[in-house]
Amino acid sequence: MKLRSTVAAGALVVVTWLASVVVVLAASPTPSAAVGGDPRSSGQGPGLVGDPAFAVLTVAAIGLGAVLLTLAYLRLTAPRRG
Repeated sequence: MKLRSTVAAGALVVVTWLASVVVVLAASPTPSAAVGGDPRSSGQGPGLVGDPAFAVLTVAAIGLGAVLLTLAYLRLTAPRRG
């Protein structure tokens, strides 16, 4: 009985995933005809949106924080010798 429920859950996941793929593939990469032009850039044509330097520094800070938290966890949970 457990195998049937697992297979049914797996089938549901696959069907849901395929339904979402159809929705994603239906999207168009062209800008809309809405007033104001392309919302993906600031009016100067295609290019980078946002601040790439900020993104790189944020990823580096998250990585450094993960290393420090891991080291702190290992230090605090070290087995006691004795």
